[in-house]
Amino acid sequence: MSEPVLRIFSYLPNPRVWKALIAAEFGGVRVEVCGDAPPALVNWLWDFDARPLEEGERSEASPHARTGKRGFSQTLYKTDDFLVAHPFGTVPAGFSPDGALGVFESNSIMRAAARAGSADHGLYGRNGYDASRIDSFLDATLVFAREAQVYLLALRPNPPSAELHRRMKDAYEFYLDGVEQALGNGPFIAGDSITLADIAYVCDFAQFLKERGSRKILREAGLDPVSEGEPHAHPRAFAHLFRLAETPEFAKHLGGYLDRARSELDVEPVHSR
Repeated sequence: MSEPVLRIFSYLPNPRVWKALIAAEFGGVRVEVCGDAPPALVNWLWDFDARPLEEGERSEASPHARTGKRGFSQTLYKTDDFLVAHPFGTVPAGFSPDGALGVFESNSIMRAAARAGSADHGLYGRNGYDASRIDSFLDATLVFAREAQVYLLALRPNPPSAELHRRMKDAYEFYLDGVEQALGNGPFIAGDSITLADIAYVCDFAQFLKERGSRKILREAGLDPVSEGEPHAHPRAFAHLFRLAETPEFAKHLGGYLDRARSELDVEPVHSR
């Protein structure tokens, strides 16, 4: 088996991690992933050599004890080396194969996987201008994903505020309108072939659609899911999502993640274009 070009530590399953794994599929390289369910990460040592901690290692007196932030309220255990590699202290956390270099933020980890792969996959375009256009879509996706992260975290156990729901709806419509427009110009988001822009879109948007599982919480607060009324408002964007999700490189990692959304949204499979 080939040596991994990246190691990633994260909560699992995590569609943001799937970005790098899908890029690696297209590039013919291997990415190594370790981690656990989100609640269990408080019992792990966050490090290049991440591992579950023994009970006696988990205490406020530990030299690795840190105050949890962004999604974690409990004490976390992070090595000094982890924080050198990852100054923001977040997951997913990517590492070079020797652990010397950290790569953070899922789009950048995905870029690292693409750059390590075969030069002819075209995921990052064919020249600097192509890459810059792809980066434009990745930046727009990042803005959407950040709003979605705050919104989705606020869905449990209580409904989000009306203001947060409005902000999410505005971000959603702005992003999906752009994707819809882009797909009216060609078969893929950034051009005539699949790129990192498509991979990031599928993974981040698939994660957002888990919102629909909180429909009851939203309705009790007098709110509707942000994606209510779809896919009629953005038919190209939804067809593109489910078409790519069926391809081998995506399906290997998404599995049945979108099955419920497909059923609820009544989107027919699209096998060709």
